[in-house]
Amino acid sequence: MRNKIFMITSFLAAVLILSSCLKDDIGEDWTDSLSGKMYAEVWNGGFQAMAVQPVAAPVEFKFLVNIASDVPPTEDITLTLGINGAAITKYNELKGTNYQLYPYIEILTPTIVIEAGTRNAYARVKVWNANLLNACDNFIAPISILTATGGVIVADPVNQGSRLMALPINNPFAGTYKVTGVFSHPTAGDRDIDETKTLSTVNCSTVETSIGDLGGSGFLIKVNADNTVTIGGELSASQPLKPVTGKPNVWDPATRTFTLNYYYEGSGGNRVIEEVYVRQ
Repeated sequence: MRNKIFMITSFLAAVLILSSCLKDDIGEDWTDSLSGKMYAEVWNGGFQAMAVQPVAAPVEFKFLVNIASDVPPTEDITLTLGINGAAITKYNELKGTNYQLYPYIEILTPTIVIEAGTRNAYARVKVWNANLLNACDNFIAPISILTATGGVIVADPVNQGSRLMALPINNPFAGTYKVTGVFSHPTAGDRDIDETKTLSTVNCSTVETSIGDLGGSGFLIKVNADNTVTIGGELSASQPLKPVTGKPNVWDPATRTFTLNYYYEGSGGNRVIEEVYVRQ
């Protein structure tokens, strides 16, 4: 996942003053056929994710609310925001997921006034007590626009009308690692691996990072109850990652070290990767 929260720059805010986009129905863009109407939306609304540490301390996130229309509103528009559990139910039905309500949420801006002649303002939300929650559960903070004044229509709460902020709790294996090893190519020979990698939480037992020294993501490392490791992911649809027979894939909790051996198939033979990850 990858667990990031977007940042809106002042440049983007300026662009929004001039134009806006709304997905009134899932998968459909706001079009000129809706000329004269105004919609209250969350900019780039719907699902996003932000990993949180398993600590009691509060964490804040923010998002931009916007009036989507062909002309800016001529009067102040007041929006109210709320925690919308029904949006989770609907999202789970649509996506086949099992998200549940994050239990410790405060909307710091429950009422937002968008001034006449403008289109947008920031909403801010606080969550806390991640240390009291099971990292194996899937939590989400569903913040929806509930009402709008001035004849403004509130957008679909499962789409542009909400920020559905998934809040995966970082597992003990996420973090920064010094990685050394060898990438063995069947025709080009061996090359050393010596770099720093970030391992990001996927769920309570799995992290994700890059494959060897190839960059990107898609390499899944799952730590089992006995500290053995199950390798997952793929370079492409026809090149899944596989463990090397007879070589260990393990996690050492005492030294916080992964020892990993895996490969993927390619033209001319297998690409074999041996790596040691040491937590920094």
